[in-house]
Amino acid sequence: MDIVIWILLLFLLFYEPIFGYFDFQRFKQKVKTDNKARLNYYNNTIIGLWVPTITILLLTIFTELTFEEIGISIPNLNTEPLGKAVTYTGLGIGLFYLLFVLYFIIGFNFSDKIKKELTKKKKEDWEKSVIAPLLPVTESEKKRWNYVSLTAGLTEEVIYRGFTLFALAYLFPNLSIWVIIVLTSLLFGLAHTYQGFLMGFVRTSVFAILFCILYIGLGSILPLILLHFLLDYIAKLGE
Repeated sequence: MDIVIWILLLFLLFYEPIFGYFDFQRFKQKVKTDNKARLNYYNNTIIGLWVPTITILLLTIFTELTFEEIGISIPNLNTEPLGKAVTYTGLGIGLFYLLFVLYFIIGFNFSDKIKKELTKKKKEDWEKSVIAPLLPVTESEKKRWNYVSLTAGLTEEVIYRGFTLFALAYLFPNLSIWVIIVLTSLLFGLAHTYQGFLMGFVRTSVFAILFCILYIGLGSILPLILLHFLLDYIAKLGE
């Protein structure tokens, strides 16, 4: 099992940050002339995320690794690892984000005002955002984006929260929980460097720290899968 864990960690350290970055650069050029570029990129993203995820799930079937050790379990509040202050603060921020996202998702479908706000925001993103070419435009792209969002929510939580936190603690038992959280979050940030340094690496790393706190406090990645999915899903909203 140790060898597979090392291979997966090295894959996360090098493949996504390097291949993912250059693949996105090629995509940005291709999307200007190819109407199917986004759909193809979405499909490749889904496949690229499921390959390591399936490998991790197979580990839980054929080795001593359990589903509980990678966070696939019923949530159970535990403030001991990080302390009550950090745990409850993380839960509060997580709940705020959940309500914030639900407000806009529900409001988009029932409020013309919110719909106009999101449409305006999306147009602004197209003008200045590094990932603007990635956002869905056509109805078929928006439908496919649903699967991208669901895949990212499920697989990235399995990979970067459930598995990576376990793997680093397993391989380096003397590291403190906060060092493991930071290293895990940096790996997640590196996987998003194609989105730029500040908006990709830095912002995503900060979000990853919050998600790690939520996972450790709840002992489960299941609530994070839902929140992660909704955060990605909202990107498709807008005219």
